Amino acid sequence: MGVEIVQLVGQAGPAVTAAVGAYGAAVLTRTQDAAADATVSLGQRILQLVWRHRDEAGQAELERVVGEAVDEQDDAYSTAVLSRFLKHALQDDPALREELSAVLPAGSTVTITASGERSIAAQHIGTAITGDAQTPPRS
Repeated sequence: MGVEIVQLVGQAGPAVTAAVGAYGAAVLTRTQDAAADATVSLGQRILQLVWRHRDEAGQAELERVVGEAVDEQDDAYSTAVLSRFLKHALQDDPALREELSAVLPAGSTVTITASGERSIAAQHIGTAITGDAQTPPRS
């Protein structure tokens, strides 16, 4: 599998999972909602782009995969199922890779994870103070 496909799936996967989580199976047919979160909207556009590139059998397979992701309560599993489908779709269709590249935001994706009690996460931060009875430094 090419590096380009891995990067595209890495960028598109979280948006696709968010869209399926927000809209369920209706994500494939729902019209764009102006109030929708940017990530959900991006995921919806990506899924609809993949849908348009599939034949009838491919659309049925996409419906099945989205339905499976909707029924699953584990986001990691849903992400894996959707990412696997997206990888196969991108491998089979160079035109889809090109269109998806145009839809995704330029630059690299940043993933930040905070886990545990009182944990924090930030991409850019000046001062972060955690814990009990802490006072910020004076400037």
